[in-house]
Amino acid sequence: MSDRRGSGGQPAPGNAEDRGREAAAPRIGAAAASSYRPLPFRPAPWLPGPHAQTLAGRLLRRPGATPYRRERLQTPDGDFLDLDRLRDAPAAFDVLVLHGLEGSSASGYVREAVVRLRERGLHAAGLNFRSCSGEPNRARRFYHAGETGDLSFVLERIVERRRGRPVGLVGFSLGANVLLRYLEERGAAARELVRAAVAISVPFDLSGAADRMERVPGRLYGATFLRSLRRSVEAKARRRDLELPLAAVRAARTLRQFDRALTAPLHGFESVEAYYARSSSGRALDRVRVPTLVIQALDDPFLPAGAVPAPALFDNPWIHPVLHERGGHVGFVEGRTPWSARFWAELEAARFLSCPPALSMSGCSGPDA
Repeated sequence: MSDRRGSGGQPAPGNAEDRGREAAAPRIGAAAASSYRPLPFRPAPWLPGPHAQTLAGRLLRRPGATPYRRERLQTPDGDFLDLDRLRDAPAAFDVLVLHGLEGSSASGYVREAVVRLRERGLHAAGLNFRSCSGEPNRARRFYHAGETGDLSFVLERIVERRRGRPVGLVGFSLGANVLLRYLEERGAAARELVRAAVAISVPFDLSGAADRMERVPGRLYGATFLRSLRRSVEAKARRRDLELPLAAVRAARTLRQFDRALTAPLHGFESVEAYYARSSSGRALDRVRVPTLVIQALDDPFLPAGAVPAPALFDNPWIHPVLHERGGHVGFVEGRTPWSARFWAELEAARFLSCPPALSMSGCSGPDA
């Protein structure tokens, strides 16, 4: 941070040496991201393709096995956001984890990340986007791939508890897109709240992803998401007695049609095309100014060929892209058998965030790191 603050909100005192370290922070932070060396990903030999990786990742990660305690934050618009963290984790936790479309803090990949972070001495909490915590939210609005206001609100509250010390971020799928959009929008100012971030299986091109979900075999994934979204909208309308476009939602046969009927108009976008264009994280990666690890499989079945913006990822020294030919969508399953499965992405995320944030991370590059 260029302007360190104490608990009273005033610039913290510091001598010339302190100020020198602060001035060097951006240069060191970028070097930290670009010099990080991940451990190799060895895809499970019994998972021959992207769909096998994707489905195994969903089925083998065990949701609900980790005891949480819940905290409810009241938002400025009269709504609420629920945070779930391990029972021994403090309120001033170290890392915030963001789930994907129709996921929650109970999703297996969120719990896996929380546990792996804890093994490295980092306390983490999962943020449930609006209406994803098991209870419909009060307001008409939901969550979407470009919604960064709620993330900003939560980060400010947590960093305040931590007396100005920024936190780590991990995002999966839609949550990874939200994470990157937040970093893009805030630029260097994001370092006041976020010290480092990890984005896993990012839908960089939302329009392309929606198109992919309209074609076989992506249509099977799209139909699953659509059923869950419809249930969520209907439950909210019933529980909260809110006016929502139920007829149009029920008539939607694709995610694009759902977004045209509800997501775009409800959240102030003039069209579904405008929603996708303004919310896609692939368009402004050059603005990221926080050390960020991006983990992506080039065979991700949720994205069309060529959707991963590799040149933009590699051109930004603040971003360390780890692109693999295999891995599926939030898959990255290793292990010789299903009974010995390991989830490389969560292990690597915990490794990256546990590294000293102002060093070259050379100490995190060994096989046992």
